[in-house]
Amino acid sequence: MKRVIVIGSGGAGKSTLARKMGEILDLPIHHLDRLHWKPYWTETPKEEWQKIQADLCTEEEWIIDGNYGGTMDIRLAACDTVVFLDLSRWLCVFRALKRSMDLSGERRPDLPEGCDEQFDLDFSDGYGIIQQPSVRGSCRNSKR
Repeated sequence: MKRVIVIGSGGAGKSTLARKMGEILDLPIHHLDRLHWKPYWTETPKEEWQKIQADLCTEEEWIIDGNYGGTMDIRLAACDTVVFLDLSRWLCVFRALKRSMDLSGERRPDLPEGCDEQFDLDFSDGYGIIQQPSVRGSCRNSKR
């Protein structure tokens, strides 16, 4: 395990697991949320975002935490291990809500400055209905 992607719904525990795996395996961790979002929730432009991920994937060793379905193929092609936290949507919503209440306007360590924690039920619900089946299919169709 030298090139690991950790994927799953918001609230599944991707960032926490990635940090723990990084410590145990002594691998650098890249949180996609930290790289994708600029201050005050400004998105990175699509071409720049694809280049960031392509550059990350040329490194010899890494753990990359995050989904971003539009660029999942880049990470799937480069990784040697996929960890898919395929947990109950309701458990993930509960965890995300709890995290939001615990942090209460503070920033998570896997987010950039100016991106304070917030809860978005539509985002959590959208993952389970829209993204989860697509992620499952991408994993099944990958060489991993």
